[in-house]
Amino acid sequence: MTGTPVVETDAVVVGGGIGGLTAARTLIGRGLRVVVLEADALPGGPVRGGHFATLPQVPVDVGVESYAARGTAVTELAEALGLDVVEPAAAQAWGYSAGRTFPLPAAGILGIPSVPWHADVRRAIGWPGVLRASLDRVLPARYADTSSLGALVRSRLGRRVADRLVTLVAAGVHSATLDTLDVDAVAPGLLDAFRREGSLSRAVGSLRKAAPAGSMVRGVDGGIHAIVEALVGELNADAERWGAGVRTGQKVVGISRPDSAWQVTTAIGETFTAPRLVVATPAVAPLLAPTVGAEAPTPAPGAPIALVALLLDAPELDAAPRGTGMLIAPDASGAGMTGVAAKAFTHATAKWPWLAARVQAAAGDGAHVVRLSYGRLGETVVEPDVDRATHDASALLGVRLDGRVRDHLVQRWDGSLPPPTPAYRAALGEFTSAVAQTKGLAVVGGWVAGTGLASIVTHAQTTAGEL
Repeated sequence: MTGTPVVETDAVVVGGGIGGLTAARTLIGRGLRVVVLEADALPGGPVRGGHFATLPQVPVDVGVESYAARGTAVTELAEALGLDVVEPAAAQAWGYSAGRTFPLPAAGILGIPSVPWHADVRRAIGWPGVLRASLDRVLPARYADTSSLGALVRSRLGRRVADRLVTLVAAGVHSATLDTLDVDAVAPGLLDAFRREGSLSRAVGSLRKAAPAGSMVRGVDGGIHAIVEALVGELNADAERWGAGVRTGQKVVGISRPDSAWQVTTAIGETFTAPRLVVATPAVAPLLAPTVGAEAPTPAPGAPIALVALLLDAPELDAAPRGTGMLIAPDASGAGMTGVAAKAFTHATAKWPWLAARVQAAAGDGAHVVRLSYGRLGETVVEPDVDRATHDASALLGVRLDGRVRDHLVQRWDGSLPPPTPAYRAALGEFTSAVAQTKGLAVVGGWVAGTGLASIVTHAQTTAGEL
């Protein structure tokens, strides 16, 4: 019986998310032939696009829709791929907590305010919260619990700041509770600034002062998913010359290194060999243990995520009554149809002028797109549908939207990235140290680099370059 031919190449990348695709592009830039193996039918992971059935000409992000403006890696990558990087509209973001909406304080980090008594902070936490938070300026630095982000904020600024501000931002971004989040992982430099300033709010102020002015996030004309599509197009164009490229539907079931080359086997029986291997997904990391001599960390499962996008006929939204979007604290009544179950809300056509122009050109004046995100760690799973999303959007916007939904999209994700808990980071550190000692091997992606395209792209480029 004749076996399946072995494909020899210069590098194999397992995982076709943004980290794996970026690593592959970096390796190709060094003159190498690269094969990317992606188990899913589509590459990109949570960086993915779609469109409403009634507006097929208008792209809509159904996953990640922006990236942090810190650093230049994502902007330079997008521009190198021929894409136009854009800033969101200047309208303010809002918050929802304890059944009320309010503009989010502007001068903060992860919801931690730099001036506890500022008017926009007072609107969110009330005078009792302001008085407690102001103690941060006089409490000795030794009165700080740094075991988690939640413990740090409560010990310095009090429970109202933690529950009504920081939970909205940090827990919403990481789909985890504040008490599971490692401070250094989610807010690099914050603890150093606190030790230097002796006050958490002063530390936030010093970091904000050092940050460049302007919007904290960026987007891409046509949607963030255009980066993935451009990367795949570029890598597959290279495949026409070298026989490599991005191969979807290729679940990896075996990884070994019997000699100087890595052998990667897929579920359909194909085998790829190369002197270099990049693992860009935690799903296959356990297969590395026999070779690297260390077990990949087994994180607690992330929260299942669902995103619902609504195409609305609502001229009242032309004025963007709640700015560009809203972060939402857990609502005890949200599981029923009386409270709000969503964890985040984006008025997409208010946030991105390019999208507003295309939607109104295709659907007419008064047409708007909003996105609602569902899924928190430790909460009962809510199965969102158009009725649930319409109810939540109405409550958040203060505009009755029943019967005004022209179309909708629902995108579900199996889970979020592993929450960056202290235990997970410690185990990951041991594993990545072992990987670093293994010739021809690298690991990239959000499970290693952390949340956010800025972190993932920068880490993938650096790691692949060293490989």
